[in-house]
Amino acid sequence: MTAIIDLQQAYTPQDAIAARIPDESMLTTWADAVLAALGTEEKEITVRFVDEEESHELNHQYRGKDKPTNVLSFPFECPPGVPLNLLGDLVICAPVIEKEACEQNKAVNHHYAHMVVHGILHLLGYDHIEDDEAEEMEALEIKILAQLSIDDPYQEL
Repeated sequence: MTAIIDLQQAYTPQDAIAARIPDESMLTTWADAVLAALGTEEKEITVRFVDEEESHELNHQYRGKDKPTNVLSFPFECPPGVPLNLLGDLVICAPVIEKEACEQNKAVNHHYAHMVVHGILHLLGYDHIEDDEAEEMEALEIKILAQLSIDDPYQEL
């Protein structure tokens, strides 16, 4: 249950933000925790860090939302009979993550971890449109993050 991370830096962040963007090792640790928790075999995941402009464009194009967002998940649909381990792509907007972490009084690296876990769960087919789906997904996020020594992200501070 190992994650293979293809890391893409699609923009040049400000120095302060650049210093806090997770490296491949951190991303792999977080992804491995998700795959292990669900008993999922090795998967390859592309993680692309983008600016607010690209996040806004993608969020508008694929979700009809006219604003940037923290993470977008694009699952890869493998053709039947083709043995590929590609799970999909995560697009993470570092400036949005930074802003949310500040607003929510969370450690930035913990918020990155939460969004990576959240995004990978989406790649694996989890969703939070219906209340029961949201409860299941949030419970998994809390469990996986606890294994990484990260507090419940949904707990009010």
